[in-house]
Order: sequence, then structure tokens, then C-alpha cells
Amino acid sequence: MTIQTHFDMGGQRIIVRVIGNNVLFIDLQNNIMSPIEGLNLNRQGVEKEFPDLKGDEEWKQKAIQKFVDKVKSFQTEKEKMEWLIEELKRMGYKPLFMQRYGFRPQKIT
Repeated sequence: MTIQTHFDMGGQRIIVRVIGNNVLFIDLQNNIMSPIEGLNLNRQGVEKEFPDLKGDEEWKQKAIQKFVDKVKSFQTEKEKMEWLIEELKRMGYKPLFMQRYGFRPQKIT
């Protein structure tokens, strides 16, 4: 089953789609779909979240692996999406609605 959620941040709209253990980020302005490996990660943000990676040469690969491991730790796609919603809320993104394929969209409050 696939779940996707639409987010807004300062006029920028993105979609986060969870398919099994895969998480895709879709930028609606330029219609680019990317897994976590394709995103530009902020080194300061990663070091703030994971202080153990401070000064590490392989900080990006290790941060991506921690993300992948965390996603795999959840049993269902709904649990994965709920965690992603909370994480993106902390970063300033506003969740608009969530949709499971085959079902109507649900507004997130």
C-alpha cells in the first residue's frame, strides 16, 4: 500500500510518499522526485540532530543510513508516515492532507 502526504512551507509544496520501506520526496514546483539519497542535506542540521556525526568525513552517508534504519524500524506505512509528519512539522513544514491509494484524501489537523 502507498501513502502520500502533501506539505507546505513558505509557498513551496512537496509530497512525501511512502512505498514499503522506500520514502520519496516530490517537489511540485519543478516536478522532481527523489529518494533521501538525492536530497541536499544541511551539514549543520545533521550535526544538530546527530551530534555524534560532528567532524565526521562521512556524515552524509551515515545520516542517510540512520534515516533508512529508522524508517525500517516501523511496522506499517502509516506508522512511517506519522513519524515523517512529526519530523517535518518540527522543521517548519505544514502537513495539508494525507492519502492512501484507493481512498479519499484526509485533511491533517
